[in-house]
Amino acid sequence: MNKILSQLQPVNHQLFYKHNISVMIKRDDLIHPVISGNKWRKLKYNLLQAKAENKNTILSFGGAFSNHIHALAYACNVQDLNSIGIIRGEPEYANNFTLRWSKHWGMDLNFVDRKTYKQRDNPDYIDQLSIQYPNAYIVPEGGSNELALPGMGEVITEINEQADFDYLLTPVGSGGTLAGLVKADNNKHKLLGISVLKQQGYLDDEVNKLLESDDNRFKNWQILNDFHRGGYAKYKKEDAKRIYQFSQQTGIPFEPVYSGKMLLAFLDLLEQGYFPEKSKIVLLHTGGLQGLGGMHERGLLNDHDWPIPQRAPV
Repeated sequence: MNKILSQLQPVNHQLFYKHNISVMIKRDDLIHPVISGNKWRKLKYNLLQAKAENKNTILSFGGAFSNHIHALAYACNVQDLNSIGIIRGEPEYANNFTLRWSKHWGMDLNFVDRKTYKQRDNPDYIDQLSIQYPNAYIVPEGGSNELALPGMGEVITEINEQADFDYLLTPVGSGGTLAGLVKADNNKHKLLGISVLKQQGYLDDEVNKLLESDDNRFKNWQILNDFHRGGYAKYKKEDAKRIYQFSQQTGIPFEPVYSGKMLLAFLDLLEQGYFPEKSKIVLLHTGGLQGLGGMHERGLLNDHDWPIPQRAPV
């Protein structure tokens, strides 16, 4: 039997009774107090591969408030690995909530401008970094590569042992989470990705690239692009209010950038009659609650309503 990393929590809500469906939330936000959600699952086999190649350092990429960078810094710290973050933005970001924790766990922060950051997937740029950091194992932005897929696929294995279901919904930012789910599910359920950023097919291409599939072998998934709420990390006050209210009603915390947008998309689809009656639906909570710290710092959330994560010591 597969080791179960997170519970599958049934959720009661008046809307679910109204539409005669059952809803469960895969609580990957509870996997670990720091490395929660999809970040741990995507890093798991990358860290093992780095050690297999006798690398002593992990190098990766992210924005100034990146969940991936935050999780990677901690994971490397506990695994006795060095870590380097190529960070999009200015050095003054180094003292924000996310990067202050990353520095606390020993990450070396290397700030680059947007033009340079856009080269993060360019083979020539990666080659330059490999020469500059010969002992580093390089992981792409968000941890989304072929080694992320088996870690994410374990979500499907776990859920299959926990309950029957018809649909699974997940937020999509870089494509690795959805690709891993799709490959492991192998056309047995309907998988819906909720894009958290504006994009016109880009993420579909990224998922297919990770799946190494151009033959339509996997037919059970699609990405819905109309629920990004204005673009990456953007949302309106009423969006945050709806997420907060759902959290209060259910006791399950969300953030408004990833899983919160998936939640709102699900509620909108439900009201639109998207799901047949008696559907069994799983929502994958991908964690990312550390991001609330940066939102509080920027005054984007009501301090009285949303939890304030602990700030790193000086």
